[in-house]
Amino acid sequence: MSTLSGDSLIQQLEWRYAAKKFDPSRKISAADWAVIEKALILSASSYGLQPWKFIIVTDPALKAKLRAASWNQAQVEECSHLVVLTAQQDITEADLDRFIARTAEVRGTTIESLGGYKGYMMGDLVNGPRHAIIKEWAARQTFIALGNLLTSAAVLGVDACPLEGLEPAKYDEILGLKGSGFATISACPLGHRSPDDKYASAPKVRYEAKDVIDHR
Repeated sequence: MSTLSGDSLIQQLEWRYAAKKFDPSRKISAADWAVIEKALILSASSYGLQPWKFIIVTDPALKAKLRAASWNQAQVEECSHLVVLTAQQDITEADLDRFIARTAEVRGTTIESLGGYKGYMMGDLVNGPRHAIIKEWAARQTFIALGNLLTSAAVLGVDACPLEGLEPAKYDEILGLKGSGFATISACPLGHRSPDDKYASAPKVRYEAKDVIDHR
């Protein structure tokens, strides 16, 4: 049974917004950050394959370099923690073997018993037509994690600002990702809003339920 009430969840989602100004003097507590990292790890992904890496940037000099590659958006430099979401650029049989081995380890079963599951993934992601768009497939998985990150942060009272307004190739260069098999997809500064961020009190603009939800 969840200890978070429905009203409390909606209250935090109403409180959440894409923070335009962070208070650089306020850092996310170590306890809250540990929860946020765990939430990232627990994010859902297709097949549970987790084709991503999350790069956490707190070094001021590195954040300043990344700000220049982020359309000069101040949040990148002013935030407490910057999460860069990267996606695998290919999925191979070796990747599936690694995942199957981890699954067997965690669930206390044998690799052989998971042969059918591996075969299903092979037929879809490695040998199937989806392999032609595997970069896009992996990128879409990172947006599931990004959504989970935003909600988890909001529940903790931590502000965030999801960003696609950046230059992925420059991020890859600055972070040394070239040749790693991963590439930048998006970024998310997190911290605590500045008291003078006028957008914090702006009404949230959403369509009415009847315009976006279709019951059948």
